[in-house]
Amino acid sequence: MVFSSLTFLFYFLPAVLAVYFIVPRRFKNVVLLVFSLAFYGWGEPVYITLMIVSILMDYGLGIWMHRCLTRGDQKGAKRVLILAVVLNLALLAFFKYANFLIDNLNQVPGIRIPALDLPLPIGISFYTFQAMSYLIDLYRGDVPVQKSVIAFGTYVSLFPQLIAGPIVRMSTVSEELSHRRESADLFSSGIRRFMTGLGKKVLLANNIGMVWSAISAQDASTLPVLTAWTGLAAFTFQIYFDFSGYSDMAIGLGRMFGFHFLENFNYPYMAVSITDFWRRWHISLSTWFREYVYIPLGGNRRGKGRQLFNLLVVWMLTGIWHGASWNFVAWGLYFGIWLALEKFVLRRYLDKAPRWVGHVYTLLLVMVSWCIFAFDSLSSGLGYLRALVGGYGQGLWDSAGLYTLYTNALLFLLLILFSTPLPMKLYRRAEKALRPRPALAGTVEIVPLLLLGAVCVAFLVDASYNPFLYFRF
Repeated sequence: MVFSSLTFLFYFLPAVLAVYFIVPRRFKNVVLLVFSLAFYGWGEPVYITLMIVSILMDYGLGIWMHRCLTRGDQKGAKRVLILAVVLNLALLAFFKYANFLIDNLNQVPGIRIPALDLPLPIGISFYTFQAMSYLIDLYRGDVPVQKSVIAFGTYVSLFPQLIAGPIVRMSTVSEELSHRRESADLFSSGIRRFMTGLGKKVLLANNIGMVWSAISAQDASTLPVLTAWTGLAAFTFQIYFDFSGYSDMAIGLGRMFGFHFLENFNYPYMAVSITDFWRRWHISLSTWFREYVYIPLGGNRRGKGRQLFNLLVVWMLTGIWHGASWNFVAWGLYFGIWLALEKFVLRRYLDKAPRWVGHVYTLLLVMVSWCIFAFDSLSSGLGYLRALVGGYGQGLWDSAGLYTLYTNALLFLLLILFSTPLPMKLYRRAEKALRPRPALAGTVEIVPLLLLGAVCVAFLVDASYNPFLYFRF
């Protein structure tokens, strides 16, 4: 799926850009909608119908709610909102969680329900949350009703961020859906951002991901401590550069078509607390849960007991959002517990500690969380955690583990470097220094981008390992 979708994008994006900029402005959303549905269908043809049904359903519910609000029928609008939330969550639950529920019910003696074995519609969690945010904001009066089904369909299905986010709220792009203005500067900025994301994904995430795949495929009980930590460090970098790389590509593609998507990552591995980490990691998701779950539940306004309850509910739901498996539930609750501890106990100590203490504390806890997250079962993740502390008696290291670390040392150094703001600071400093010499500045900018693009295409053509970790969400 991943390779075919990227191939589809590379083959057809130039044609779509050409058509998009040729057609009159009133047809631009039509071009984006048609291509978005084709892009989605390329990866999962059977679920185009589900996407279209979701678009028409939520568009109709929005029009219905708007009519209720226009005539002052607040109770009627609230009933429409409840219906919209129930229908959207029902679709999401059926396609994403039905098999999980059946598997757990089948653990009860005497119950034997056949598995549905439904393939997961790609990106369903992302576009469902986008549609729900529109309807909730419409009810609150934060966004105008979208009367054009084409524009609304474009919002829900927009291919740059359809598959793996960021989650785009209607309030961010409402004006741009009908009145955006493309420009050469915005387009060139989009190309730079897209190529940066592609490089993150293809050159960094894919290569370090092979290290994680090789180590995680081994029996955890056979791993020395160093090998286990090398594997976990590899996954820690893989998931960051994979997901942030796709977010960069989505933001870049959006700019090419005149959209301004909000940032989704802000150097999360530079965080000095778990609270800080979640202000920097998958920003659109944490913002969504804060705005539409945590605050409506009461947030921190009803005492510490209720605040603790709200935190745990939000983070349990955050875990479930990521996947239909108990390890995701445990992963969400793990973060909920640490966030609660920071809020009620640890904050005063972290505020007084040197920043490096906060960095080490945060990275260690985040890496442990990825151990829970990375495996399909909770028992496998716990088994790997045992290997991290030498629980299987395999010693601290062996020659194979040292060789793996030695042969990937340069890659790890690059991953560490690009996890920090330093490369961007150096780029901006060079850009400022070359500003008086535009011809040289243009050459210095364009040549590396062309080389980066050529290398990425070569890797894509040659690579058999090319996963997108967040496609399954």
